[in-house]
Order: sequence, then C-alpha cells, then structure tokens
Amino acid sequence: MGKKAPETTGNAATRYAAIDIGSNAVRLLIKSIDPNEPDRLTKILLIRIPLRLGIDAFSLGEISKEKVKKLVRLMKAYRQLMKIYDVAAYRACATSAMRDARNGSGVIRKVRQATGIPIEIIDGQEEARMIYNNHIEYMRDRCGNFMYIDVGGGSTEINLLVNGQLLCSRSYNIGTIRMLNGAVAEEEWMRLQNDMTEIARSYPQIDIIGSGGNINKLYRLSPAKDEENQRIATDDLAALHAAIERMSVEERIERLGLKSDRADVIVPAGTIFLYIARCLEARHIYVPMIGLADGIIDDIYLNHRRASHRIPIE
Repeated sequence: MGKKAPETTGNAATRYAAIDIGSNAVRLLIKSIDPNEPDRLTKILLIRIPLRLGIDAFSLGEISKEKVKKLVRLMKAYRQLMKIYDVAAYRACATSAMRDARNGSGVIRKVRQATGIPIEIIDGQEEARMIYNNHIEYMRDRCGNFMYIDVGGGSTEINLLVNGQLLCSRSYNIGTIRMLNGAVAEEEWMRLQNDMTEIARSYPQIDIIGSGGNINKLYRLSPAKDEENQRIATDDLAALHAAIERMSVEERIERLGLKSDRADVIVPAGTIFLYIARCLEARHIYVPMIGLADGIIDDIYLNHRRASHRIPIE
C-alpha cells in the first residue's frame, strides 16, 4: 500500500475508525484523539477503494456475487488495518447502493460471518445527520444561511443551517453513479427543485457547503478558487464544469490527472451541485474537504461512552 506502519509508542491517544460503504467507493478512515487536545481529531489513515457497488444496485437491482466477494476481501483487509492501528472503536455504514439492493441485508450478513464486521445500512436521514455532525465545529463562528450538500454515488444529502443551527435534513435518490446509469427518476429532480425553491423563498442569500470527493477535486482544479475563505464562486464552478464536460474521459485522465473512477463521475457531480446552486441562487460553495466518514467518527466520539458505539477490534 506504500503506507508506513505506525510506530508503537506509549502515548494514550485514542483512535477511532469509520468504514463508509458508498455507491462508488468504500473508504476506511482512522483518526486519533490526543488526550491533551480532546477537541482535535487528526487523520491517521485514509484508504479509498472504488468497488462501485452502485453499478450493480442501480442497474441489476442487487449486488453481484463477484462484487460481494471483493467487498468481503476488502473488509478483511480493513479489519486487519484497524487492528494494526490499535483502533479502540469503529462503525461501518452502508448507504444508497446497499439500501437499494434486493440482497443488501444478505450481503451484510455474509460480510459479518466472514469478517466479524457488523455493517449498518443507514437511511438518507441518518446519513445526512452524521454528515452534519462533522460541520458543527466548522460552522461555530459563522452566521447566515448555508445549505450543506453531500453528493454521493447513489444519493444527495442536504442540511439547511441558519446561523449555525440545523433546521432540516433531506435525502434524494440523485447521485453520480445513478446518473451514469440513467437511473434517476424525473420526479426526483422535480422534488429536489421544488424543495430548494421553497427553501430559497424562506431563507434568502444561501451559500453552499459542499462535501464529497468530487467537489473537493473540482475545488483543487479551479484556478479561480478563493483559498483564503476555502470557497469557489458558483460562476467559476460553472465555467470549470463546462470545460471538463467538453473533454472525453481519457482527456480528463491525461490532462487533469484524474483517476479513472473519478474522471467519469466528476461531471454528474458538478451537474448536481450547480443544479442546486441555481435553485438557491447561491453565490459561493465552501469546500472544507470533509465527508461522511468524518461524520461517522465524530458520531462515535460524541457518543463514546455508549457501549453500542464501542466495538473492540478482537
């Protein structure tokens, strides 16, 4: 993997892990909490493997046997890594692809039997709640109206924040892998548009906080990004998106240095962000470089005294 093994030390830092089983990729994130700085979480390890479970779930209606085998192998590897890194507690969550797959519950039973890792299939509201948890610290000193948006392979989660307070969370079956497979219903786009238009009427001058690997990459690629405020203007994103959309997947890989599993989904991700931005008349998208896995770890940390959130690595 090219990752240096952790040194064995005598410090008392606690390490937590999150496994995010998404429609496009499966991530393992490990963070450390130093007892001397309990409010600071430091990233120790992040691994992302593009299994693309959503391709099966959204086109076939179930996860194929080959993908199940790969998922089991990956969970075995992640379990060993959590043991090596002395993880105290972890949580494994599956999102849209596993929610939609007919055999989703059977897949998580197989994984648990083979690896001992219990996977929770979380609904869109729970996903949105955990994603929001990660932004409490980020939003602490901010006033105004913000829409937190996480675009995944199978779904898009939104959270409305007004002066730092969460007012509503919603989930839509609109995601990058779904779009590539032509599996987004027109009614879902209309539901998203109607909801965003209604919110914009009640809460004017909304800016967006974007989450997910695609908006992170778009931010990095933008020559016009505002690094001081960690944001990109909606108009600048639209120009960048149009330029990338004109390129073939091969050109995006060669000219922009994108990985193959990013080069195709980055365009539908941009489309979703811009669609919502236009509905809200948002001027900027803030990009704090965080996602669901961070929210899972924050959730564990906030509830670390609850036994159900402390699953030891045996």
